[in-house]
Amino acid sequence: MDPRSQVLLRNIELFNGNVLLAGLPADELLSELPNAQGWSWHAGEHQQLSQRFPGRCIFSTQLPTAEYAVGVLFLPKSRELTEYLLQELAAKLPSGLLFLVGEKRAGAERAAKQLATFGRASKVDSARHCQLWRCEVSNRPEAPDLAALSKVFTVSAAGQAIQVHSVPGVFSHGRLDLGTKLLLESLENLPAGHYLDFGCGAGVVGSFLKTCYPEAEVSMLDVDAFAVYSSQLTLAANHLQAATLAGDGIHAAPKELAAIISNPPFHQGVHTQYETTETLLSEAAKHLKIGGELRIVANSFLKYPPLIEQYLGPCTVLAERDGFKVYRAVRS
Repeated sequence: MDPRSQVLLRNIELFNGNVLLAGLPADELLSELPNAQGWSWHAGEHQQLSQRFPGRCIFSTQLPTAEYAVGVLFLPKSRELTEYLLQELAAKLPSGLLFLVGEKRAGAERAAKQLATFGRASKVDSARHCQLWRCEVSNRPEAPDLAALSKVFTVSAAGQAIQVHSVPGVFSHGRLDLGTKLLLESLENLPAGHYLDFGCGAGVVGSFLKTCYPEAEVSMLDVDAFAVYSSQLTLAANHLQAATLAGDGIHAAPKELAAIISNPPFHQGVHTQYETTETLLSEAAKHLKIGGELRIVANSFLKYPPLIEQYLGPCTVLAERDGFKVYRAVRS
């Protein structure tokens, strides 16, 4: 069981009522708290929880209207997302009783200061390298408007420009990262057909694909509900039409694709994570039609070319700059 869940169970007497668990891990915590409800924005964790605990976990970017006696926020990786979620919970929990649990090295004490803006915060427990904080909300905020919290910026590349809307918690929040910039400069001469922006984030790559190839069908896939929502805002701002999909990894993608374009993740919070990208590389051929292409950008030090060649075929470097490389491979 996740150590954060263990800390909650050490103090189970505080969580016997109708409890909301926001951002909970995909473990057995719900079995120990039979009156609790989960709220997740991670498609993979939500799917696992829904299979084990049908009807007890929702997937969304906003807290649904319901009566909860207590709210618990499992500390997310982003400080901006933490701020949004705490405000959403503090505004909508009728009891005003809010807990925060997180790993010390992930910034639990920093987040406790954010919690304290809504009332007096006190530490309840410290164990398993985690901390549990409690707050009785006395300074109740207005419910936040997620769309209004977007950071809006313009991205120009390959003779095209789009307006990007990035909400809290999305990768490279409020700016264009160097890897994606290089990838945008490497989108020419794609085969005709259906394109996938894998790990779409704020929708930069998918929106550029639709702008550069207006006749193409474009799908945009991400594991995170906030990323999918950002992509929807970006598409709307640029009057573009594309499918936005929430799913955990390439298994959730369509088949018979003409191209998979991605700046895939390799780092998640305080833990290094390669699994999503390695699965993408090993399974891409199953989602590409014959002659379909994989184009990804990655840090130059990551040893992806051998994997690409193992599963797809010859790998070429289309561009290299600022410590990044764009790789291309074609399904034969």
